[in-house]
Amino acid sequence: ANPVRDAMGVVVESKIETGRGPVATVLIQRGTLRVGDIFVAGAEWGRVRALLDDRGKPIDEARPSTPVEVLGLQGSPEAGDDFSVVENEARAREISACGQRRARDERVALGQRATVDDMFSAIGEARVETAAVIIKSDVQGSAEAIKAALDRLGTEEVAVTVLHAGVGAINESDVTLAK
Repeated sequence: ANPVRDAMGVVVESKIETGRGPVATVLIQRGTLRVGDIFVAGAEWGRVRALLDDRGKPIDEARPSTPVEVLGLQGSPEAGDDFSVVENEARAREISACGQRRARDERVALGQRATVDDMFSAIGEARVETAAVIIKSDVQGSAEAIKAALDRLGTEEVAVTVLHAGVGAINESDVTLAK
């Protein structure tokens, strides 16, 4: 991999830590990531405030095939999201906004969800209904594991649909989505 170019990689894990904010574990695949670089990770963006190596020690740069914890994100990206350094903050915000719009459109595409009463009446009529679920956890990996387990719980009467899976504390937008 070319270490001279801007960094590109993949988000392995993300979490929200008290006092440090959103933290993403990233595997650098190409280029070199440096403190101060502006980046986009999935639908989130940020400026590298600090880089920590696999032992938790601060480092100034991460070269190809290096796993690092990146501090400085605006939000928590999803595991598997692409990570790339961009030229300026305006471009990062533009790319991030596009990703957030796409995620919001996917949630809206799930359509209107049934209430619990509707779901039970549909079961009585032998129709398949969906149970909408919102998942919040401390780290992205746990949320993905719960989501996979819920996907397997569907039966002939009720299918489980995950509306949103994320990390961190429950906030006002989660409550609004649940309503």
